[in-house]
Amino acid sequence: METLIILLFSLAIILLILSFFSKDKVAKLEEDIEQMTITYMQDIYQLKKKVKILEEEFVIGDDPTPAVKANYQQTPGTSGDSEPIHEILKSQVLSLYGQGLSLAQIAKQSSLTEEQTLSVIEQHRMRGNEHV
Repeated sequence: METLIILLFSLAIILLILSFFSKDKVAKLEEDIEQMTITYMQDIYQLKKKVKILEEEFVIGDDPTPAVKANYQQTPGTSGDSEPIHEILKSQVLSLYGQGLSLAQIAKQSSLTEEQTLSVIEQHRMRGNEHV
């Protein structure tokens, strides 16, 4: 009887020691789920940013004929720089600049000249907003 108790007690100690060294599968699953959640949240954030940019482009591109007419009404000696740039277009330029795009890429996507693009960025910096 005593040997049976000693045997059960030693088995319990061995199982206790093994439990400390065995991997916790629940913790691994929780970590995987947390990592996947973070990844999905980042993807959702990126998609929301893209949707916002597309909405801004849609609002800007909603009525393209007045912009074309305005370009034809200018005299040959004047440039398009005298015309104010819309705030939504400015925010798009600053957003693209914040993403690290070059001036040529930003100008192409925003349908502005590189000079206008640089002007928007410089105006933003002059207002004390160093970070876009």
